[in-house]
Amino acid sequence: MLVNYHTPRHVYIVCGNTDLRKGIDTLAILIADNFGLDLYDDSLFLFCGRRNDRFRVLYWDGEGFILLYKRFDNGRLTWPRNSEEVKALDSQQLNLLLKGLNPLPQPKVHSAKKRLISFTTF
Repeated sequence: MLVNYHTPRHVYIVCGNTDLRKGIDTLAILIADNFGLDLYDDSLFLFCGRRNDRFRVLYWDGEGFILLYKRFDNGRLTWPRNSEEVKALDSQQLNLLLKGLNPLPQPKVHSAKKRLISFTTF
């Protein structure tokens, strides 16, 4: 059975590194215990390890868990590594992630203010 990434109501990305050797039970415990999210609420959970060319998806299809593993032949994901938290994604952000772009908003860079510098001679 294939999972359409856009049919679940919620898509969550687990930021940071996850050991991709973990199985269904360990990933489910990680979501339930560390983040307090409902695993059975029509949600996709995405995990990435240290290498950015592969990820795992945990999904409850109503009868059991599905654990998907995807590896890109050419290309890499831009996975948020800044913290150990879960962020919700909408379908547009999910598309950006799967194309290798960062789906999460970046902090704005403010331009430097102009300052008047005066030079004095002795």
